Amino acid sequence: QSFSAGEPGNPKKSARIVQVTMGERDGKMVFVPERLEVKKGEQVKFVLRNNGELEHEFVLASTADNLKHAEEMKKHPDMAHEEPNGRQLAPKKTGEMVWKFTKAGEFEYACLIPGHREAGMIGTILVK
Repeated sequence: QSFSAGEPGNPKKSARIVQVTMGERDGKMVFVPERLEVKKGEQVKFVLRNNGELEHEFVLASTADNLKHAEEMKKHPDMAHEEPNGRQLAPKKTGEMVWKFTKAGEFEYACLIPGHREAGMIGTILVK
């Protein structure tokens, strides 16, 4: 399986730890931070925390891939996500994902639950 934003990392190797929080605020849905920069070849361990009242997910890919994936989810709203490039978190839960950024370019992390991306739940990763 190939991924647009790199490849699943090796949990046994060292990684830069980046915390990403998900939640709702002022009628919007947000990731904090909304933007990250990483170096090509860098391995990152995302420590994910859902501080919200709703279920959220973190799916790392190119914008085109995520938009295609979001369309599929509208057709199959019960589709659960446990893919190497995504994590789904219930309210107040935490999760982790180790990822190696093998490609340069601009990628995103988004919540593909119908309506969430539209409400602002999208972040940008610049790999250089």
